[in-house]
Amino acid sequence: MQSMPEDFSSLELPSELVDAIAELQFHTCTPVQAEVLPHALDGADIVSQAQTGTGKTAAFLITLIAYHLENPEIDPRPAGTPFALIVAPTRELAIQISDDAMDLAKFTDIKIVTLMGGIDYEKQKRQCRGVIDILVATPGRLLDFCRSSVVDLRRIETLVIDEADRMLSMGFIPDIKAIIRQTPRKEQRQTLLFSATLSDDIRRLASQWTQEPIKIEIEPEQVAVQSVTQLVYLIPYEQKYALLYNLITSLQLDRVLVFVNRRDQARHLENRLHRNGINSGLLTGDVPQRKRIRTLEDFKSGNIHILVATDVAGRGIHVEEISHVINYNLPEDSEDYVHRIGRTGRAGAEGISISFACETDAFQIPAIEELLGYPLKHVHPADELLAPTPAPVRSSRPSLPVKKNRRRR
Repeated sequence: MQSMPEDFSSLELPSELVDAIAELQFHTCTPVQAEVLPHALDGADIVSQAQTGTGKTAAFLITLIAYHLENPEIDPRPAGTPFALIVAPTRELAIQISDDAMDLAKFTDIKIVTLMGGIDYEKQKRQCRGVIDILVATPGRLLDFCRSSVVDLRRIETLVIDEADRMLSMGFIPDIKAIIRQTPRKEQRQTLLFSATLSDDIRRLASQWTQEPIKIEIEPEQVAVQSVTQLVYLIPYEQKYALLYNLITSLQLDRVLVFVNRRDQARHLENRLHRNGINSGLLTGDVPQRKRIRTLEDFKSGNIHILVATDVAGRGIHVEEISHVINYNLPEDSEDYVHRIGRTGRAGAEGISISFACETDAFQIPAIEELLGYPLKHVHPADELLAPTPAPVRSSRPSLPVKKNRRRR
């Protein structure tokens, strides 16, 4: 039985990777990295239960980059023919994976290309006309390029399927199956599958896509909640905004992610924060992709202090030093609660999760507590946190266009 590495120096990685890891100040392996890397670096298939924020992205990227550096190619691959494919469910997650890949491949000549919807099709097509080593893609756009013969997956040596449970819930499994059919047989490629949960459906899919995989399960509460202090404020719905505003201003919060359940709620809340002088941004599925990218970059750099997001847009947010996650609405799916609070307390840092539970939200609490395996702390907010908010000023910022429901004639 292989011993689990405590730090990256014991993995005997190529020098280019060692230098990149040192520059990123990665030292000690996270639990998922310690479990995955010894087997993945040996070429084994992996099926791993792992939340975001646990270091799984670095685990599979180090595997891909090390393999490419240690096994020089004999025959050059044609343009548009990657050796590694990473499929992610959302555009935000694809961007984050690509950014992390570029950081880890900084001292190599590995070419990384990202394909996703919402970005100029022709520009991405031009990128595919050159050499591609690692391709990061969302399912729909990748299939478009495969069908038009812009991308060729027949020489894929390593396939990564990230957040497989999200793929399932978003209805992407038929697309994933179509993509996998274009890659070599599972006996001729390495497959790394990561999922926050390993349901029966995910296990069945994993058995179809992998060959004798190493199965690694790290319980969600051990990896995503342990470093996060959780608090639930019991409050009437009409006092939620006052509580949010007063928390932000009284605690002088400057790196906060606020989750709501619907896009219209997110738009209304962010506009109200902006009109009250709060430096805020919006991340929802109906915000144009270029604007979403700029907003996320502004949040990472500190130009935006409060980011209001829905679950679909927020799933791929990997930003260090988020101090607080605030659930303005509790999610209807208890597993989304774990994903949300995993945005803070990342990689061993401490974080704080605050949830607002009104008469409606309170019905979600038992399922969340059952998933976590322990009760949450419920309190009533202090009077000063419910103080009236200032009168909003008229916004000079242009609003997003509202789409009309029209039928084509």
